Amino acid sequence: MTTAFDPIDLAGTVLANRIAMAPMTRSRAYGPGNSPTDSNAAYYAQRASAGLIITEGVQPSVLGQGYPDTPGLHSDEQIAGWRKVTDAVHAAGGRIFAQIMHTGRIGHPVLLPGGLVPVGVSPVAAAGQVYTHEGPKDFIVPRELPDAEIHATIGEFASAARNAIEAGFDGVELHGANGYLIHQFLAPNTNLRTDAWGGSVEGRIRFAVEVAKAVAAEIGADRTGLRISPTNPYNDIDEQDAEPTYTALVEALEPLGLAYLHVVEAGPELRELALALRKRFTGTFILNPATEGPTGADTLGLIEDGTADIVAFGALFLANPDLPARLAAGGPYNTPDPATFFGGDDSGYLDYPTLQAS
Repeated sequence: MTTAFDPIDLAGTVLANRIAMAPMTRSRAYGPGNSPTDSNAAYYAQRASAGLIITEGVQPSVLGQGYPDTPGLHSDEQIAGWRKVTDAVHAAGGRIFAQIMHTGRIGHPVLLPGGLVPVGVSPVAAAGQVYTHEGPKDFIVPRELPDAEIHATIGEFASAARNAIEAGFDGVELHGANGYLIHQFLAPNTNLRTDAWGGSVEGRIRFAVEVAKAVAAEIGADRTGLRISPTNPYNDIDEQDAEPTYTALVEALEPLGLAYLHVVEAGPELRELALALRKRFTGTFILNPATEGPTGADTLGLIEDGTADIVAFGALFLANPDLPARLAAGGPYNTPDPATFFGGDDSGYLDYPTLQAS
């Protein structure tokens, strides 16, 4: 029987186990130009016992930033900062993918330089607010991306992927979930276009497919993964009938031979859809399962019964840098402190104890 602690070949990259660290925004890229620091390198290196680390969302361009102090992969100083991170993780025996995240309409002009405003698929504002250093700000109506800029944005994803490999990453994950730009193209309440980028299932999946093709062409499909979250309402997404869209998306991506598909379950009722997508995708299948609290040890059975190849853990990995060892031992587990999730100093970032330290 396959267990979570068995190694797995991820499209040619051998992972020590089947426990992934999910991408989690931490808003601590305090280096020049939103570049990673020594603290960021230490944070990821502490968690190198994960079979795979997937970083926090990394913007592919200045315009792709939607939160304060999040890192990018579009400048030389950012590449140099990430090299510190990847070197530290590899020295500790880990494997790490960069998650490329363009936030699209999620953000605010005060987070962007030079009078820029957030862009979107259609001029539809998200309900809610975003945190800024000036306090919470209402989301604004984004500037609709014209066709030429859509193609340019696809190029920015590919460029960021190339920069990720230069920075030493083992691969990249494209963030097509949680209401950010790729997801905004997929969802019918955010994509009101009637041109070739919307108006039908084929139109709405086009951007995700073209981004995946461009990145795979740039760095290889074996180093490219995609994260999706069907029906996830986060960031004001509304997908009433998601199955046709995501079935078509996975079928269009399948010929590319991507390294993995990472599915975030928005609720336990979506397991059937996750399994349907798994049947259509021949690469590695990563699942971030729907749970009442933080994803815990009880989800390891999803690997044993074949539901998933890898299970991704979020907050529990944030608070337990040696999570695979704790899962193997049956605990105990440190409790995550939400007050230190975003921004701040190294408290709640580098000071969660390991089992050995405890």
